[in-house]
Amino acid sequence: MLIDTHAHVNFRGFKDDAKEVLKRSMDQGVWVINIGSQIDTSRQAVELANMFEKGVYAAVGLHPEHTHSQHVDEEETHFLTREEHFDTSMYRSLAENPKVVGIGECGLDYYRLPVPDGPHQDGDHLESLDIIKEKQKQAFIAQINLAKELDKTLIIHSRSSKGTDDAAIDILEILKSEILNLKSDIRFVLHSYTGSPELMQEFYKLGGYISFNGIITFDKTGNMEKLVKQAPLDRFVLETDCPYLAPVPNRGKRNEPAYVKYVAQRVAEVLGLELAEVEKMTTENAKKLFLFPSP
Repeated sequence: MLIDTHAHVNFRGFKDDAKEVLKRSMDQGVWVINIGSQIDTSRQAVELANMFEKGVYAAVGLHPEHTHSQHVDEEETHFLTREEHFDTSMYRSLAENPKVVGIGECGLDYYRLPVPDGPHQDGDHLESLDIIKEKQKQAFIAQINLAKELDKTLIIHSRSSKGTDDAAIDILEILKSEILNLKSDIRFVLHSYTGSPELMQEFYKLGGYISFNGIITFDKTGNMEKLVKQAPLDRFVLETDCPYLAPVPNRGKRNEPAYVKYVAQRVAEVLGLELAEVEKMTTENAKKLFLFPSP
């Protein structure tokens, strides 16, 4: 058995066959957590989870790129984000559903922030960058507190500006501050982490988990192998982030939860373990992290 701890079968890429994709995944022994990115996709994640007695779960939350309106144009996705303010009461009502095991994905995304124009940087443009970052941070902090209130796992999105760890560093500082304010640890996972191995260790010190996905099958930098090799065996889980980041051998196709097996295979190769060991280990890790019942 495997658990895809971060899927988006609730996204429009699966609008015609979401239930069939989830059935196919479970037929292949894969449980799924569908992750919300705003209120609509969070509702859809809960609706999908409620269609199944077990094996399909949900997380509800506001992605940082939806805290301000922008056009996202990347290799695998093209859309205009709709600005949303995080409404704690609305998300709380969704999160109280017993099939909801997490809050998120939330966090910070500095990768697509607008770039000030040339040498003549006007004050208004520079202020807008600060405002965008502050909106992301406030939404993130609100979701940290909701996760703690409801004893749900916090699912963190961290994407730094190119060539830096700036978003991850800010996330680390916010987590440290909120743990101090709440006088309690926070159960959390950093999804699709691609930052430095040194910074990853700081998240482990806070009790966090890291989730690995299809990037490990096609990364040519060697960084992902370093991250996997340095991960404590009891503190990482697997994901697909479908419909994005399809692993080898399915690059260029729509990703889906069943393909998490290719992530597991590559992790086993990197660690020099049998596939069955990785399956058992990551399933147990996911059960401890998300507190859902044993299969």
